[in-house]
Amino acid sequence: MHERQLDIETKDGRMSTFIVHPERGGPCPVILFYMDAPAIREELRDMARRLATAGYYVMLPNLYYREGVMELGRIPMDSQAPERARMMQLMGSLTIGKIMDDTGALLAFAGADGAAGKGKIGAVGYCMSGQFAINAAARYPDRIAAAASIYGVRLITEAPDSPHVVAKQAKAELYFACAETDRWMPLEHVEPLRRALAAAGANAEVEIYPKTEHGFAFPARPVYDKAAAERHWERLFALFARNLR
Repeated sequence: MHERQLDIETKDGRMSTFIVHPERGGPCPVILFYMDAPAIREELRDMARRLATAGYYVMLPNLYYREGVMELGRIPMDSQAPERARMMQLMGSLTIGKIMDDTGALLAFAGADGAAGKGKIGAVGYCMSGQFAINAAARYPDRIAAAASIYGVRLITEAPDSPHVVAKQAKAELYFACAETDRWMPLEHVEPLRRALAAAGANAEVEIYPKTEHGFAFPARPVYDKAAAERHWERLFALFARNLR
């Protein structure tokens, strides 16, 4: 595998981005991998590498670059811990508009890189970034052909850019993986999401993962569920194979 950590110019600064793809057999279809709230860490890089081993050009950007933050280190479970408060502050500093601008910069960079394919693109976001992956598909409907939200949050809000609203603008196949126990996206919100997507005519699937909690796909989390995590990988690989190959 070929790996790089480099800065991509955006209108707000320089966004450090981890890029990984096979050394041979390119150019490879692009997948945008949006991080979760605890920021960039080796756990996410390993997940990006796993995607890349299937023949993809994976981009994992640091979304906290505007705040001068890259890695946060271990986040205590204690809700009162200052590290957790800092994480929540950083998460609150992001907006869908900012991340869509960043997405444009990522697409422009990939467009100029010979290792990156120039065809359809995939996107996946975990936790806080599920909404970003879906919005990217809506903002760039002619580029992004597959997008996944993995235990995403803020999927139904009153905002005009709520994922359940903008999904109708996407041409992509959309996939939503929801944990059965998730205080940030409780089960009572899942069925309204499913109905809203159907009413919008979106090509979307919403799947509940039984007996799982928010964060089940991350190996370093106490809530990691290996069977569910492997199920989510199977779903992602199938989604991207159908739409990007």
